[in-house]
Amino acid sequence: MWTFKFNIVVFVSIFVGQFNTFALQDVTSDLFGPENYGTVAAFGDFNSDKQTDIFVIREQSHLVIFLATSQAPYFRPKVNITKDALPRNTIITSVVPGDYDGDSQMDVLLTAQTSPTATTVYIVWGDNQTLDISGLVTLNKTFTDQPLVMDFNGDMIPDIFGITSQGITEVCYLTRRVQVWRNALSSPVKMRIPHSNAFIDLNNDYTADLFLTTEGPSFETWLSKDGNFTKDDVMPAKPPASIIGQSSFADFDGDGDQDHLLPVCLDDACHRSAIYLAKSGSQDWVPVLLDFQQRETTWSFVLGTLHQPLALHLGDYNLDGFPDALMVLRNTSSGSQQAFLLENVPCANVSCHSVGRTFNIHWDQSDLGAIQNAVMATFFDIYEDGILDMLVLSQAPGRNDLIIHALKNNFEADAYFVKVMVLSGLCVNNCPEDVNPFGVNQPGPYVMYTTVDSNGYVKKASAGQLSQSAHFSLQLPYTVLGLGRSANFLDHLFVGIPRPSSETSIREKEWTAIIPNSQLIVIPFPHDQPHSWSAKLYLTPSNSVLLTAIALIGVCFFILVIIGILHWKEKKADDREKRQEAHRFHFDAM
Repeated sequence: MWTFKFNIVVFVSIFVGQFNTFALQDVTSDLFGPENYGTVAAFGDFNSDKQTDIFVIREQSHLVIFLATSQAPYFRPKVNITKDALPRNTIITSVVPGDYDGDSQMDVLLTAQTSPTATTVYIVWGDNQTLDISGLVTLNKTFTDQPLVMDFNGDMIPDIFGITSQGITEVCYLTRRVQVWRNALSSPVKMRIPHSNAFIDLNNDYTADLFLTTEGPSFETWLSKDGNFTKDDVMPAKPPASIIGQSSFADFDGDGDQDHLLPVCLDDACHRSAIYLAKSGSQDWVPVLLDFQQRETTWSFVLGTLHQPLALHLGDYNLDGFPDALMVLRNTSSGSQQAFLLENVPCANVSCHSVGRTFNIHWDQSDLGAIQNAVMATFFDIYEDGILDMLVLSQAPGRNDLIIHALKNNFEADAYFVKVMVLSGLCVNNCPEDVNPFGVNQPGPYVMYTTVDSNGYVKKASAGQLSQSAHFSLQLPYTVLGLGRSANFLDHLFVGIPRPSSETSIREKEWTAIIPNSQLIVIPFPHDQPHSWSAKLYLTPSNSVLLTAIALIGVCFFILVIIGILHWKEKKADDREKRQEAHRFHFDAM
């Protein structure tokens, strides 16, 4: 019987696999109506309804929070921080939602560049799904650049890290809404502006480390050892080119390790571009994309500005377990700009053979090509179904604000995923004011899974949650890990969180037999007792699951028909036997 059911699932998977497509659909009007303008700055569940909301900067001077709803338009501007609430002439440069005071409610951090070398930070406290505008707090020290939001001391409350005007690395703790400043690192660091610092596990111990981009340009890696950050050389210190973009981290080749991806310009005008990769523990840079030629046209990266630097935005578009990328490229002949999808595919040439994967640019993606003067593009799960869609920002002539375009990913294939969100774990059912602790945007958790694919091979993938926060990193408050075409249960899912300096043991827990196409919300409470951590599982049915259910119902109906026919035949035989018995002559009666 089990073999029979397995064959049904395989049949349905093969059937659905015939409809694999990369089509996109413009759903801008359904999502935003006439409100599709501004700069998308961050994502987070502001009102704790398990739906991700969108933070948008308008006119560079005020913030609008678009809350997700169940009816069109699906994102509506509900919460505002107007320019009147901020000091005069404030120009907002970034937004980082998070729970900075530890009350399990979402607060909002804003940065503003007050001089070429000074960035001021403002905090607006969350108050029961609203914002306490009157309680605006200004940090009493400024940073030389936008800070990195990270959990420096391992208490699962976001901290603010960067180089202050005194020229040293400092971290600001805001627990109980009181500013506490501490020196951060044991040796001085000269940070590159704009930086792409990251808070991500680089040595596979499920504890987030600190990656810094410094002047030169160069890189520094500070590993979290026993809760303290110690400088190490697990990543290359020197980049492969002098003109570089923002560093990004992802499990590019599906081996469970975080790889360092770096877009670079190979000449001063950036007419020749490339993307390089460095693996953890290796000092070698491997090119994963060198060809930017589309027939007779050469495309290249757009040299970034301070507020919108050259950056990759990563996400598993086709759920095959390998992260893809969105990037804006410039036509070197006409100067026009367009967003392109860079698909992660197996490597076919010698240059990337050591990695085994490369990027393939989708030149003929008509829906992306229809958006002219693109400025930025990122992935976003619009319908909370585990399939990553796209948001593209473009510049319209005569308008100060950017135009927001939403493209639905109509990808249909027998591919599966698991969506993981790790909360702060500061409370479970006893949160202050009885709020649900979903809107915390927790930086630092690390997720990895291992499973066996349909061919019997072990498959791995890993990701860090909110590892970067500055310069429009636009990372989602959850991780979506593609499983490819394997409909099996996840054999092992590991989740790790940062730990304080007083603790030597790793904070990590394993879950087994996780159902594919599900969202797992992990609550690490208490922090120092991983065996007590809990998880809530929410299923996301897909077309494959629906077709499988239809096939199983059809089989059950077919079996019921056979049983009914056999039962009817048996009843007829019983009736015939009774009639023969009634006409039989009984000699015992004589």
